[in-house]
Parts: sequence; C-alpha cells; structure tokens
Amino acid sequence: MRILGIDPGYATVGFGILDYQGMHFHTVEYGAILTEAHADFAQRLTVIYEDMMYLLKHFRPQCIAVEKLFFNTNKTTGIMVAEARGVILLAAGQQQVPVYEYTPLQVKSAVVGYGKAEKAQVMDMTRRILHLEEIPKPDDAADALALAICHGHCAKPDY
Repeated sequence: MRILGIDPGYATVGFGILDYQGMHFHTVEYGAILTEAHADFAQRLTVIYEDMMYLLKHFRPQCIAVEKLFFNTNKTTGIMVAEARGVILLAAGQQQVPVYEYTPLQVKSAVVGYGKAEKAQVMDMTRRILHLEEIPKPDDAADALALAICHGHCAKPDY
C-alpha cells in the first residue's frame, strides 16, 4: 500500500510517501510544499493545491493520512491552517484518494508506543523505523512520515 502522509499548514505542508508491505516500510519521497510568506493567501492556497495535485498524480498514493486539526491559543492561525487543509482534502477528493485522519496522540502512540512522547522521540523513532541516516528535514516532513507510519500500523488492509 502506498501512503501519503500530510502535515497540513499554509506556510509549509510536510509530505511523506511510504510503501508499506508485510510490516515493512519503504521511503519513496518526502519534503515540503512551501509558500511565499508575503504572497496573497489565495495564491498560497493555489500553490498548495497545485503541488498536492502533482504529488497525487505523480506518486499515485492509495490513501492519505492527515493530521486532525486542533485549535490551541491562536485561532486565526488555526483557521488559516484549516483552509489550507481544506484545499488538501479537495485535491484528494478530486483524485478519489481516501483520507484518514489521526490525532497527534494517535501518531505518537503508533510511532513511539506512548501517546505523550516528546516531538524529538517521534522524530527519532520515525528515522529508525524508516532506516534513515538522519531525521528528515524539515520537521514538517518528519511529521508527515510519522503520520504515514501511523496509518500503516492502524489501517485495515482493505485496499
């Protein structure tokens, strides 16, 4: 199964693509969709949409694992991330790729085995699980890979 993990954002969207077969992961690609800080917000959403469509068409994932949003103190930033996340979901829907959502607690539990693990622990376990020499950069890409690992561990093999 090919999984596209997505760590949503509007400045940086982390992505990680893994193949998962027989309890083993193979890293296909990872990185980030970046938008210009001073660009019009609609233009930033367009960049995210176009790059998502490229990832979906080029790598042909069978599913997408995306982080569920939660709002903490900055609701304005949360709303902007939600809008970017909507564009990501739109691209997935247009390509008929099923989307699965996971909370940070679920990701930490699936990757580290402990739901209150620190970010550094999740990043290091992601590196170890994927047999990478270094922790993926940027952090958003590492988070996206962790989401893909989470889906691999949690998914029912129905595709």
